Amino acid sequence: MPYDSDKFAEAIIAQARATAKPAKKNWGNPAPLALAGLVMTLTPLSCQLMGWRGADSNGFANNGAHFFCGGLLLFLGGLLEFFLANTFGFVVYCAYGGFFLALGATLTPGFNAETPYLSPSGVLGDGFYNSFGFFYLFVGLLSFVFLICSIRTNLCLVILFLAYTIAFPLLAAAEWTHAQDQMALSHRLTVGGGAACFVVSMCSWWALVGGLLQSVDFPFTLPMGDLSRVVPGAKDFDVEKVQVQVQGETLGDKME
Repeated sequence: MPYDSDKFAEAIIAQARATAKPAKKNWGNPAPLALAGLVMTLTPLSCQLMGWRGADSNGFANNGAHFFCGGLLLFLGGLLEFFLANTFGFVVYCAYGGFFLALGATLTPGFNAETPYLSPSGVLGDGFYNSFGFFYLFVGLLSFVFLICSIRTNLCLVILFLAYTIAFPLLAAAEWTHAQDQMALSHRLTVGGGAACFVVSMCSWWALVGGLLQSVDFPFTLPMGDLSRVVPGAKDFDVEKVQVQVQGETLGDKME
């Protein structure tokens, strides 16, 4: 019987494919990367907003961090969450990454965001503050949506999004009162917004340290306050509904 080398090779390949185990894919947790970008940006920014050590609250001194920490790392972490099929983390990180990129662009002269509002003497007009306040306001509304969704995650995230939901409307009000030349009230609102952002940064530090400790299999971890079992999900209600139906059918069979 003639020897067919091609068929023999095909048979070996087919057998190898049938018995081969799929390669295991090990993916890292991108959350600490995104949180690192957040804390490196928001912690100093919140201190500036509160005016610590005479810091200016305009954010220009921190603008590089807006792009390369808050913007880049948050956005990159969000994209990696997408590949892990984590929709909530993907949307949250990318949304806040986009916020910091937009803030950095607004503060960068090359983007000419302030140029149309400058007077001939170089003073920034009230129209800029009235307009930019709406950006803060609706980022706060988005944070409120995230707050509702976070109720089934953990207590750390709930506090984080609650603080963000408070911070952004305060910053929006600070912009609007600044446009009305109510400088004392605008300053107090800015300090209040900075304090709320400081709470966000502290929660982010807590989550960052907890995630890093877990990544190296540290002997202990930081508690996050798991709420997934406290607040039932839609699947839990479906299971209960099925159990009630099964119990009803069983009771009906017994009565028959």
